[in-house]
Amino acid sequence: MTYSVRLLVMFCIINMLNYVDRGVIASNGVNGSRGSCSGSTCSSGSGIHHNPFRLIGVGLLVWTIATAGCGCSFDFWSITICRMLVGVGEASFISLAAPFIDDNAPAAQKTAWLAMFYMCIPTGIALGYVYGGLVGGHLHWRAAFWGESILMLPFVILGFVIKPLELKGFTHNKKTKEYGPMLSPELQDETSNNGIKQGVPAIVEGLAEKLPENSSFGKKVMIEIHHFGKDMKELLQERVYVVNVAGYIFYNFVIGAYSYWGPKAGQDIYHMASADLMFGGITIVCGIFGTLAGGFILDKIDSTISNAFKLLSGATFLGAIFCFGAFCFKSLYGFIPFFSVGELLVFATQAPVNYICLHSVKPSLRPLSMAMSTVSIHILGDVPSSPIVGFIQDKIHNWRTTALLLTSVLVGAFGFWFWGIFLHSVDRFNEQSEHGVPATERSNLRPLLDDGNDEARTSQ
Repeated sequence: MTYSVRLLVMFCIINMLNYVDRGVIASNGVNGSRGSCSGSTCSSGSGIHHNPFRLIGVGLLVWTIATAGCGCSFDFWSITICRMLVGVGEASFISLAAPFIDDNAPAAQKTAWLAMFYMCIPTGIALGYVYGGLVGGHLHWRAAFWGESILMLPFVILGFVIKPLELKGFTHNKKTKEYGPMLSPELQDETSNNGIKQGVPAIVEGLAEKLPENSSFGKKVMIEIHHFGKDMKELLQERVYVVNVAGYIFYNFVIGAYSYWGPKAGQDIYHMASADLMFGGITIVCGIFGTLAGGFILDKIDSTISNAFKLLSGATFLGAIFCFGAFCFKSLYGFIPFFSVGELLVFATQAPVNYICLHSVKPSLRPLSMAMSTVSIHILGDVPSSPIVGFIQDKIHNWRTTALLLTSVLVGAFGFWFWGIFLHSVDRFNEQSEHGVPATERSNLRPLLDDGNDEARTSQ
């Protein structure tokens, strides 16, 4: 097994554990366990100044402590804070793991490798349904969270001890011991004697000069705020990326509510004896085969951004029809096959949507693009969807109607992704310079994982 394959396997297991936690929360809701609630937030970085691989270890450490804290919670606010920290730890991992996989995957199998990684999302949630139901039923709901922390601990240790890889678009500076975007030697910013980088706008430099002379931290903060704003502006100018994430928000709005309320709705509509196990089984099978199929199909038809949008819009449209039709059946025997086909199609979007996030921006913006995608789909997608669906259900007291209204939101995802087909798109994976250095000048830059990578940089 090559190092790249081992890296993929490790990231897949970690990702699965992340989403087992989501399934545990949903399972607790069905089992009626008191003291459980869901709330998450994600954070994006304004820049990478330490080895990205070590940052994954830090994120997993936060996640492990937070999940253990969920098991020790004593009131609503204590578990809410812990759930927020779980989201912070997850965001650090998700933002960096996908670019690492994209860098190390074979050129002809990039989407397939991403599919294997994102296959762990539905699989993890489904296992969480089963795991939460069994542990919560035989032991206590707190034990489910403690078990997650114990399972993640070995990967936290690995994140700090194994030899780190470098991320495409970033390189290491021997003098400062920091990481940053890979620039051509001619265009690197020089550092002045007082620590302020030349080329920073006058307004930022002026504010920095008003700080006390020994306030180097304040100056660095202002410079980083400027860089973050610059990167965000550049990211939001990528129309392909913005349209893709907009569709992803609608998609995640539905999937998030499905994952939380699905077992409860199924139990109420079809009087399932064990809704956790039923939804868990359907989601595991459809999640695995659907996500893998989406990745392999995109590789087969040629992994381009335009083809990815075609696959996204087609799969979402058909998936919405089948899921909507499933909830129209009064019989469980009609619901199961239609909902299974619908989930199979809907989960086929996971690899293509993240492929676009990674390839519609330059390499140095990939961690930020993944972070902002994660922030957006949570803040505007699955975080508000669960309480909104709960509010609607409290008003109409009809789970079938509520489920049909929720499923219709997939039309929004289809609309944005269908629009993306007609946008001018360029795969920017091989762009090296932050400042758009022409191809003839990019030959001066060292490739990723070159032993002489550091020598390509001039001192800052």
